[in-house]
Amino acid sequence: MSSVYACPLSHQLISLSGADKLSYLHGQITQDLNKLTSSNYLWTGHCSAKGKLWGVFKLFSHQDNYYLTGSAAEVEKSLVELKKYAVFAKVDINVSSERLIGLIGDDLTDVLAQLSITFEDDATACDLSYGKALKLADNRVLLMVDSQFSIPDNISTLDNDAPWKQAAILAGEPQLSSEAIGEYVPQMVNLQAIGGISFKKGCYTGQETVARMKYLGKNKRAMYIVSGQSEGLLSELDLETQLGENWRRAGKLITQSFDEQTSKLTGLVVLPNDTDVTQVLRAKHTPQVELSILPLPYSLEDE
Repeated sequence: MSSVYACPLSHQLISLSGADKLSYLHGQITQDLNKLTSSNYLWTGHCSAKGKLWGVFKLFSHQDNYYLTGSAAEVEKSLVELKKYAVFAKVDINVSSERLIGLIGDDLTDVLAQLSITFEDDATACDLSYGKALKLADNRVLLMVDSQFSIPDNISTLDNDAPWKQAAILAGEPQLSSEAIGEYVPQMVNLQAIGGISFKKGCYTGQETVARMKYLGKNKRAMYIVSGQSEGLLSELDLETQLGENWRRAGKLITQSFDEQTSKLTGLVVLPNDTDVTQVLRAKHTPQVELSILPLPYSLEDE
């Protein structure tokens, strides 16, 4: 990818404002909000009381608000749950009207300069007159922009976010489809591996389960990247693995992306954490689609 592309993202934003926004949100998510500054973003999870994820989010601040960005399904579910007890605190929680745009390309230097985006030293976030920029990787920057912002003419705008979604999958960034919401504890989607869980912050909803998974070694599953040739996105998400001459259930895709130019399907699937990464998986309901397990770009070893 030699050019720079702008992808209009299907992700949505939850905004939190009000005097109690820090204390309220701090008790709801897996991340330590005290680590958040104007020049960084943090991964976080939002869990049920049983420790099952309602959503995985990128958390950042802008002006007087906190923002959580995730898939439309994650935002819909978490918004309902976050609002349940908000009446007891001075906090306003809403879906934000700001737009999300993904910049993706091999060299973003000129485009970032054109948009007055500067990430100081090790900063991963930058406040802008028109919104906020998050540096997810050298080749990917997420923009939250207001209604006045327009993409410069020299940046090609895509009509979908498939390349962005594929890059996020290959980076091992968890995202839950509607079918995956409420199914997994944070460690099952590698949230600890990307710094999305604080084990020292104190109480939050679902903490008991998350802590037990870590300290008692209860977690037996992890998230893996898979890729293979396909004719399109899979309508049924079940994957199988071969055992002798038979095939048995392996897991379900929690997100997927399809590249029409290469006919390549990439996805994330939760499997047993002792999975043989050399094995080939297949789609249960489309068995001609075979998927190989790709290396994760981070370690799953405990600190």
